[in-house]
Order: sequence, then C-alpha cells, then structure tokens
Amino acid sequence: MRVPEITADDLAQRLERGETLQVLDVRVPANAAEGHIEVERYLNVPIMRLFAVPEVEATGLARDAPVAVVCDRGVSSRTAVMHLRQQGFDAFSVAGGMLAWSVASVPRRLAEPGPLDLLIQFDRLAKGSLAYLLVRDRQALLVDPGRDLSQYIAEIESLGVRLIGVAETHAHADYLSGAAAAADRWQIPHYLHPADAFSPFDGRQARLATAPLLPDRPIRLGDVDVFVESTPGHTEGSVTLRVGDALAFTGDFLFVESLGRPDLGNRSEEWTGVLWQSLERARAHWPAEVLVLPAHYAGESERNADRTIGAALGSLGSRNLPFSLRDAEEFRSWVSARVGGFPETYRTIKLANLGLLAPNQEEAAILEAGKNQCALAG
Repeated sequence: MRVPEITADDLAQRLERGETLQVLDVRVPANAAEGHIEVERYLNVPIMRLFAVPEVEATGLARDAPVAVVCDRGVSSRTAVMHLRQQGFDAFSVAGGMLAWSVASVPRRLAEPGPLDLLIQFDRLAKGSLAYLLVRDRQALLVDPGRDLSQYIAEIESLGVRLIGVAETHAHADYLSGAAAAADRWQIPHYLHPADAFSPFDGRQARLATAPLLPDRPIRLGDVDVFVESTPGHTEGSVTLRVGDALAFTGDFLFVESLGRPDLGNRSEEWTGVLWQSLERARAHWPAEVLVLPAHYAGESERNADRTIGAALGSLGSRNLPFSLRDAEEFRSWVSARVGGFPETYRTIKLANLGLLAPNQEEAAILEAGKNQCALAG
C-alpha cells in the first residue's frame, strides 16, 4: 500500500494558507513536550495507544479534516497513516518527521521594505526564529540564517540576485547557524562582531573566517548602506543592522514583546547593565517610525495581520514591558526576576557556531529541539 506523504515545507505552506488540518503526533509524550507542531487541532497519541483503541475517534481525532501524522523521523508515522486510512481517515505522513519540521520555514515578503527593493523574512516555525534576505540593485545580504540553506538558495536563485555577504547580529546560542556554510558556498564575507568571535565560557577563539562587523564599517548593498550599531547586552558583540531610519534588524537585543536575555554568557549582573545602556541609546536616538525586525518571536501575539513579525519602535511601549521601564534599578530587578534556567544545550550550540564543535545532522536536531529561550519571559 502506497503511503501518502507531504514534506515539512509543504505542510508549513498549507498551514500558512489557513487550511484546516489536524496534526497527529505519534511520539512518546516526553518527546512531544520538548517541541511539537503548534496548530489549533493538535493531538499527541503515542502509536501503541493509537493501535490499542477500538475506535480511533476515542483519541479525539475527527473525520472532518485531513490528518498530518508526524513522528521523530517519518518512519512510524507511515505505519500510523496506513492504520488510519484503513479506517477511512484522510491521513498522510510528514516526510522526515520532526527532524524535517525543525528546519522548515516560511518566506514572507514585507510590504514596506524601506529603501530596499525587496525584503524577505524567513520564519522558522519550530524555533520561532527569523532570518532575512535584503535585496537592492540585484545584490542581496543574508542576515541570521539557520543551518538549512535550501530555502535561501531557492529564493536567491529564483530572484536571480547576487549574494554579496552573510551577516550575524550576534553569535547565536539557541540554533545552529548557517552563516559559515553560506559564506563557504557563495565565497562571500561572513560578518560578525569581533567581540562575539570567541567563547564566553572559556575564552577560546572561534575557528571561523569572519569579517569584522563594526560601527565604522557599513556594508554596501547596491546603492544603500547597511549601518552597524553596537547593541550589546545579550552578548558582548550584539549589533543592530540599520537601513536608514526605516529598518532595524535587532537580532536578540530587542524583540516585539521583550528583550534578549543577558545571562546566556554566565555574566548576568554585568550584562544586565550593558543591556540597559543599549536600550537607553536606542530609545534616545532611534526614530519612532523605524521598523524593529528581530531574530526571534515568542508567540502568535507578535504577528502582524500578514503574519510577519515586526513593529515600529514607537509602538513598543504599549506591548513590551521591559522596553517601557525608565528606571535602571527597576529594570535590573525586573531582569533579575526572570533570568535563570540556562539551557545546557545552548553552551554546545554556541561552541558549534564558533567552529569549536561539529555536531552531525541528528545531533543538530536534538540540540535544537523546542522553541528558542532567548527572550526574557514576561
């Protein structure tokens, strides 16, 4: 019996279009708790239980909508699909399982790209992570890419533009970066602030060939300058990439509804003060209309009507509590009450992103399991 399958990217696109689907996760609950496909009609029913119940409807599954079945690697989901189809359900397996879903992303074009010709935001759904492709005069700059380059390659080739560089707003700790691989594939500069080119844990120098990302060295993209502003606090080398007064790619410094954690380098007390200073400079000098485009989001409340993530700086006061705090000690107390629970996997990911470790594909998927934890929780 042929088992119908769908790719993770195709599933993401169907969900993006608002199609009514049920997602049946046949993994054990412990694995599902680490991260699952977030849809309204989601069920976690381990495969042994699925086969044990006399009527599938007893699990909560309904016959009024197609069923996307997912497991770890797309193997046991095929068995579950055969079982469901024999009982009359319109079911299909997600090829590659959660390993494939972990890197699936949806590209969205921003309606107002400022002085750019085109701005694409890549939404990696499983991580709540965002990458960007900036295009001007048929040149492109890739910002904060994840490890799977396929979506970026497809867009760049489809547009017929020339990639002139890849930039990271900081050395990431929550997902494995694709910046070094992109720089190698296209033979382009990999821009990173020098302060982030070493381990914050033991001081080891990164084993990467990077170009310094510094305030006095804007990146020329066509006839537009992409300016670099130091906004440390989440990391020592965190920067914001500014395109005039229109766009601010803030990385993990400033999110729509929170700020980046200052404790991921084990120097929370020191970096909290640095984060406050960065925030003060941004509030004092950035125009209210600049569009804040972060590297992450925490939930659906941060989406715009077109499902993009981003907000004008002047609108953040009503939805971003730490951004609205005006007293340094109150800010420090607020941050102190919310840091902690340092994810140990982040240490490994950070070292891998500095070229100091080389996880294989399966190890990479395990390291990246679940949503990002880079924001200070409200």
